[in-house]
Amino acid sequence: MLYYLYEYLTNHGIHIPGLNLLKYISFRAAFAVLLSLLIALVYGKKIINYLRNKQMGELVRDLGLEGQKQKEGTPTMGGLIIIFATIIPVLLFTKFNIYVLLLIVSMLWMGAIGFIDDYLKKIKKNKDGLSGIFKIIGQVGLGLIVGVTMYFHPDITIKRKYADAHEINRTSVSQNFAPAERETISTVPFMKNNEFDYSKILFWMDESSQEEWAWIIFIPLVIFIVTAVSNGANITDGIDGLAAGTSVVILGTLAFFAYLSGNIIFADYLNIMFLPNMGETTIFAVALIGATIGFFWYNTYPAQVFMGDTGSLMLGGVIAVLAIILRKELLIPVLCGIFLIENLSVMLQVAVFKYRKKKYGLEYAQNNRLFKMSPLHHHYQKSGFHESKIVNRMIIIGVMLAIVCLITLKIR
Repeated sequence: MLYYLYEYLTNHGIHIPGLNLLKYISFRAAFAVLLSLLIALVYGKKIINYLRNKQMGELVRDLGLEGQKQKEGTPTMGGLIIIFATIIPVLLFTKFNIYVLLLIVSMLWMGAIGFIDDYLKKIKKNKDGLSGIFKIIGQVGLGLIVGVTMYFHPDITIKRKYADAHEINRTSVSQNFAPAERETISTVPFMKNNEFDYSKILFWMDESSQEEWAWIIFIPLVIFIVTAVSNGANITDGIDGLAAGTSVVILGTLAFFAYLSGNIIFADYLNIMFLPNMGETTIFAVALIGATIGFFWYNTYPAQVFMGDTGSLMLGGVIAVLAIILRKELLIPVLCGIFLIENLSVMLQVAVFKYRKKKYGLEYAQNNRLFKMSPLHHHYQKSGFHESKIVNRMIIIGVMLAIVCLITLKIR
């Protein structure tokens, strides 16, 4: 909104001192993160009190964990704080394009699914909430929207740098890049060319057919990524501050990638693909970071509010979509390593239990579980670690994984 005000005044010859700063993404991003943080801190308390007055308290199953029952009645649906604190700065400071619109739709879509789930839990007094099949349908629906848009929308393009760009032009950076193309290309970490074209999976087809039918590979993959990452964030949200803290690290890394990929000078210097109009997503990403940090203020141990599925499904969905539009989805297993290991711990626990039950009997399987409890953070709780120590150490691991992702910019 403010950017368009700047454009309107400039086009009409009205010059206000300092207003031209709004044309810089870095300036607008800085104000967006500050505003989102302030909104979350100031209005977060009001939203928490409102949820408490409406008796939107968390229902807690007795899992035998220390301090668990004390959390009964803590307000949930705190993801509303994150959504509210993100949307306002985004509306104020971004220049809208298809990428920003996709991220807004993803936030509201997954936030709505999570909100319905949290609301049904309260009405039904049942921890299960929304049926799993409806969650999956919602996640698949978002993945379908994102995949189809990424594949068919004319404004979603990439620009590759010429192999001999340093010989072509050393003064005009834009001339170092080939014309914009619409391709199903992603970044491959630690590979020499650092690119992978999904259409090449259809190796038995000729080149034109590969390009025509690449959506058969690309769209299902997008659906899978959106579903997997949103579920991973949902499972990770099991102890105070864990999902919020790890999400801030992930979002910070993606925001940095967005800024580099959307800036032709940095893209030229780092020899990475240039994504036109991607810079504006930096503002969305940092606004979400500020909002999540503001929520984290109230969510650290002992939590005054839980994000609920309203927040966890939303954060996972937005992270997945942001990685996809940045062509960094193949980095997700590393960047979202905490989400992945939490997901895998549940799957492995179930698989090993079923195997041992079938082979050795129920009693043996119950007494010889792979983990003391899953997801993994509950295993460490059962092992005697305090919640805060588990969260802090997982955030540290998340930072290490983020650094590994950042060095892929140079190590190929």
